[in-house]
Amino acid sequence: MSRDSDQPLQLVAATANPHKLVEIAAILGSAVELLPRPGDLGEVVEDGDTLEANARLKAVAVCGHTGQAAVADDTGLEVAALGGAPGVKSARYAGEHADDADNRTRLLEELEGAADRSARFRTVAVVAFPDGGEMLAEGMTTGTIAVAPRGDGGFGYDPVFVPDGGDGRTFAEMSPDEKNAVSHRGRAFRALAALLGL
Repeated sequence: MSRDSDQPLQLVAATANPHKLVEIAAILGSAVELLPRPGDLGEVVEDGDTLEANARLKAVAVCGHTGQAAVADDTGLEVAALGGAPGVKSARYAGEHADDADNRTRLLEELEGAADRSARFRTVAVVAFPDGGEMLAEGMTTGTIAVAPRGDGGFGYDPVFVPDGGDGRTFAEMSPDEKNAVSHRGRAFRALAALLGL
């Protein structure tokens, strides 16, 4: 994709999650100007069966609403002992109105006594363009689920996810830069940036 390299690429962010927005902006850097999700855009129903389907739904909806290129992602935590759950339902694992702490509590209760605590985080990122074109990238990080939450950083399942190959800290015990270097979202958005020629 060719573009004027002197100007940052403008992408409208589909996420309304401020934590995720900060993380994506840090990963993409100054080559991209992330525009906020429009306040007049209603909730996009994420009824896809896959992370890819939900990311595409959000990107296409925001692009259609704004007439500008839009970026969206969907992330799932897939736990081996739970048959890949919570997966595509990670954000709503403890119920439709659950918060991060509720979801972590349910996860730890379901894993109580489990010998296998292996898991992986997967992120699918999609850019939708006004001409109907799109770009898609995926990132994955394997790890294990801690027996109790640790750390004050991050969000979501970060306090209970210990990435493989590290020093035993959870994502929530890492600095943002340390997490982004090894995280599923970091890998997905760096791959997306490469596809965009950034």
